[in-house]
Amino acid sequence: MAIMNPTSHSCETSYQAPQLTNTPTACFRGLRIALHIIYAMLLAGVIPFLNKSTQQHIVQSWSRKFLDLLHVGLETYGCYPLATARGHLIVANHISWLDVVAMNAVLPTYFVAKSEVGDWPFLGWIFHRINTLFIKRDFRQETARINCQIKEILEQGDHITLFPEGTTSDGTQLGHFHSSLLQGPVDIGSTICPVAIRYHDGTGKTNGDAAFIHDMTFIESLWKIVCSPSLHVTLVYLPAIPCIEKNRRILASEAREAIHTTLVSLSSGHTCHTIE
Repeated sequence: MAIMNPTSHSCETSYQAPQLTNTPTACFRGLRIALHIIYAMLLAGVIPFLNKSTQQHIVQSWSRKFLDLLHVGLETYGCYPLATARGHLIVANHISWLDVVAMNAVLPTYFVAKSEVGDWPFLGWIFHRINTLFIKRDFRQETARINCQIKEILEQGDHITLFPEGTTSDGTQLGHFHSSLLQGPVDIGSTICPVAIRYHDGTGKTNGDAAFIHDMTFIESLWKIVCSPSLHVTLVYLPAIPCIEKNRRILASEAREAIHTTLVSLSSGHTCHTIE
């Protein structure tokens, strides 16, 4: 993974379609990406029958190759959550579906996603096969069901990732962190591990080409990323927050503050410690 030091630039709040001077290059890149997604569908057919370590290796390798095909650079800082008898709940800010790919390229985990993602053509079926929990946000009883599943996953020693904002943003602002799905680690005295996600170009300037917002379709978003002349994603794994003697609202607030402070620091050009 390439490591770079972000530099100071102001954030832009409006985005235009990226310009790629060589359109055939974008088309060729898109063809290779389509083949890679087809390959993922083939892998998804057998992955449930493999042991956990093999599943994680396949997901990580596929995700890294996908980032390469998209020409998306990946930088990581901080410390990965260690394997323990009780797993960790990883929480992150949410900008794009690409967040999941980038995080799986570093540390494959279970993910919590809204039910609409499971209905996406091709990718929805893949997500159903690779340890994704789908929640119907319009139904209150879904919260209790997902919290029980999160608790069970953590008790098995596995990690699970969710995005407490509940929706994506353009990356320039951090939304409210909902605490409704943080009860699992509280119940078993586990930990919450915040992760800050930032997209930028090769100079460190904020790049909004990955933002999956408004009424954008997956194909539109994918093409925008393919056409982006320079797109990098930085993941900062922050210190774990113990859940003992804390309620979920306090934990949501602490996780959000840690991520917010880190994103401000990155935008200001401050460096982080590289993951070993």
